[in-house]
Amino acid sequence: MRRDTFLKSLAALAATGAFPLSALAAANVKMMIPANPGGGWDTTGRALGKALMDSGAASTVSYDNKGGAAGALGLAQFINGSKGDPNALMVMGAVMLGGLITGKPPVSLSQVTPIARLTSEYNVFVLPANSPFKTMADVVAQLKKDPGSVKWGGGSRGSTEHIAAAMIAREVGVDPSKINYVAFRGGGEATAAILGGNVTVGGSGYSEFAEYINTGKMKALAVTSDTRLKGVNVPTLKEQGINVVIGNWRGVYGAPGISAAERQALTEMILKAVKSKSWIEASEKNNWTPALLTGAAFEKFVDDDMASLRATMVKSGMV
Repeated sequence: MRRDTFLKSLAALAATGAFPLSALAAANVKMMIPANPGGGWDTTGRALGKALMDSGAASTVSYDNKGGAAGALGLAQFINGSKGDPNALMVMGAVMLGGLITGKPPVSLSQVTPIARLTSEYNVFVLPANSPFKTMADVVAQLKKDPGSVKWGGGSRGSTEHIAAAMIAREVGVDPSKINYVAFRGGGEATAAILGGNVTVGGSGYSEFAEYINTGKMKALAVTSDTRLKGVNVPTLKEQGINVVIGNWRGVYGAPGISAAERQALTEMILKAVKSKSWIEASEKNNWTPALLTGAAFEKFVDDDMASLRATMVKSGMV
């Protein structure tokens, strides 16, 4: 068979559904990670990429880190550079929603294609090992005395740890607009600032700080979950009389302008990847709670969460 005839036959098979679209879409996945290396999105994106390859859903996965503006810079690059690409994926999550609300960038999630929510994780607040404070009560006492003297370090403005810090202030009777929040472009930068004692309190997903907590380089103060995390001996904020519960979730989106069939193929790839041994091991290692949601249900979840976050941020004086 001549080469051009063979290629036309393949195209015809794909168009009629006789040739699985996922087989065409699985070749070379391009993963946009809208954050600098070392943070939660980076860990999630690379774990997912490994799972895609280990499960056979993708032949290769390449990664592109683009940090800044709570993921908005990476989102803009993804929108402009991946239109119609059925092999493109972007890691995102609750932090991006908060950043879009506070930053009001000229791009939005409505321009890209929802694929799946993957995991949920709660934040932990920590002290540098050499901190003069010992407990969350110590931090709260100083916050009440002089709000600006307590430097909260974490992800971009609008991140879940930023929102949690504002909620803590409100709950203890401090004007949330007076909190001194230091935003970092990625988890690696935030971790370095905490270890160096350049911030008073640090916040992030528990998995990002676990090794430092376990080795005594950071002292864990509280987690933002409703009840204590499994296997983690850190009290919740609620246990300490601060009625704040807030979770962080992560997911993936596809490129703008892909077809319904291409979206379905990407969804099938994700469903295959999250069943793989490597993904299950990564979830256990990082204390990620499986929270798989796809299709219209995921799309509605994002819309509802955006509205809920906006209401919380307005109430906390952040917007």
